Amino acid sequence: MRFGITILPEYRWKDAAPRWRRAEELGFDHVWTYDHLTWGGLQDSPWYGTTPTLTAAALVTSTIRLGTFVTSPNFRHPLALTRDILALDDVSDGRFLCGIGSGGGIDATIQGGPELTAREKVDRLTEFVELLDKLLTTDGVDYLGEYFETRNGRTLPGCVQQPRVPFIMAANGPRSLRLATRYGTGWVTTGLKSPDFDTWFASVVDLSHRLDDVLESKPFDRYLALDSARYSLTSVAAFEDIVGRAGELGFTDVITHWPRAEGVYAGSEDVLEQVAAEIIPQYR
Repeated sequence: MRFGITILPEYRWKDAAPRWRRAEELGFDHVWTYDHLTWGGLQDSPWYGTTPTLTAAALVTSTIRLGTFVTSPNFRHPLALTRDILALDDVSDGRFLCGIGSGGGIDATIQGGPELTAREKVDRLTEFVELLDKLLTTDGVDYLGEYFETRNGRTLPGCVQQPRVPFIMAANGPRSLRLATRYGTGWVTTGLKSPDFDTWFASVVDLSHRLDDVLESKPFDRYLALDSARYSLTSVAAFEDIVGRAGELGFTDVITHWPRAEGVYAGSEDVLEQVAAEIIPQYR
């Protein structure tokens, strides 16, 4: 089992940098930040850009992997995103992970444009992933789709990680799951939204079985975002319980959130320290 933690991009860097360094010191395998223009859970909170945040994080860490949780086509074009990915992969010396999802929430319409149906979002995601894959592995790309276009998209020098950075793909439905297994090195899920933990976890079980049906026993990394129904770091026991359940389902990775002082993901850094010292080593 590998362990990840998400640090929201809400802090001034003088306050954020110690958290990113500490995540590495505590033994986490990967650390993430949200890739949104704004997030519905904290609309009134300060919010900083994903790419510069991860670039700065790469410079204050040396071994931990760094990722977007998750990048979407809501406000990203694959060609412009390719440049950011190439830079992040280079600055981090091959530690970048690209989380990708279909997009939704406030980001979907904050810059104008129509609200897409679920089918249209998967159509757009398919183009987005196909083109991004091509751009990261081929220099000089011509592409014309319904949602995206490039004309001789130049993408030198290529990724440090070959043939390209890993895609960790969020997916729930049959089409997006097939897309994830075709282009991704891993799958990430938050489960289906529910305030009830048992209902939420039942959705995680169901989604995991759907992935099994698509994979047909093919090895594939599975990432579970732990905090959708209840915050996993409310106590050491709560964290140990959900990690144990995830392991029984075959998840290879779990992701929690850095404790905040109040509101969403409110918790104690003492619990985080205790989990890192007592629980994470048990799963190595």
